Amino acid sequence: MNQTTTWNAPTRHHESFKAVVQSYVQLTKPRIIPLLLIETAAAMGVASQGEIDPVLLLVTLLSGTLAAASAQTINCVYDRDIDYDMERTRHRPLPSGRIQVRDALVFAGVLAVLSFALQALVANLLSAGLAMVGIAIYVGVYTHWLKRSSPQNIVIGGAAGAIPPLVGWAAVTGDLPLAAWLFFAIVFIWTPPHFWGLAMLIQDDYAKVNVPMMPVVVGDRATAQQIWYYTLVLVPLTLMMTFPLGATGAVYAAIALLLGIMFIQRAWALLKAPSDRDLAKGLFKFSILYMMLLSAAMVVDSWPVTRGAVAAVSAHLQPLASLLPF
Repeated sequence: MNQTTTWNAPTRHHESFKAVVQSYVQLTKPRIIPLLLIETAAAMGVASQGEIDPVLLLVTLLSGTLAAASAQTINCVYDRDIDYDMERTRHRPLPSGRIQVRDALVFAGVLAVLSFALQALVANLLSAGLAMVGIAIYVGVYTHWLKRSSPQNIVIGGAAGAIPPLVGWAAVTGDLPLAAWLFFAIVFIWTPPHFWGLAMLIQDDYAKVNVPMMPVVVGDRATAQQIWYYTLVLVPLTLMMTFPLGATGAVYAAIALLLGIMFIQRAWALLKAPSDRDLAKGLFKFSILYMMLLSAAMVVDSWPVTRGAVAAVSAHLQPLASLLPF
């Protein structure tokens, strides 16, 4: 057995029931989950053309929360040894001994079962199954296989974070058209520059525990180059939602283009000064805002009132266009 499967911290007892709840919530890494839910809601908005069933939306978001919480809990179980070795993670529930491995695994299992059952009963088996696929990729591919063995860990394992748009789309339509897979690709390509920005900031921690994140293995300059290349691929991908697929309209396209230019500017600045931690931190923070606003743009664009307003403006501008000399 490896160290990960045998390492346990001494048991520490909680002082109150509230403290127990706080520890279990901390296991799920709740700050990561909202962005996944925003992506899910955006996919549902586009798939339903802005007319989402509110019950279906709430259930799918709740199910997604449970699935993500389950995956993060198992991740905490697997990484408890390196979490103990890093000062910033040493006080998490497992390395600190506040929660034991068996209890964490039971908790994760219950969350996964509840997620699948809820989504399958209210939505459909496809979306419920996709949520379980997301857990499997995050735990099996990223956490177990790649995280400690390859600098490409977040590239391949990042597919787990791109599953929520598929879950949302499948919940609404029961299938996965090309536009759903394009949304998957957008999140998939966005994940490496997003995560590598953070990895550049905390690479010393990763180096200490021998986790081969990109900056640790190839250095800041090569990592900044990879961020630049991925960003250049990301921006045209986002615009393909409007042309040629036509899943989104002009409002989304304009916002996606503006956000893309801002992302490219930050990636370029980091490329020119790859050792500047402030630039890496700025890119990481902006990448979160980028995905939130891109997803929000999809939702706003999908509203019938938005489509109607764009159509009305286009109708008023059409006579003026006919006067142009070309």
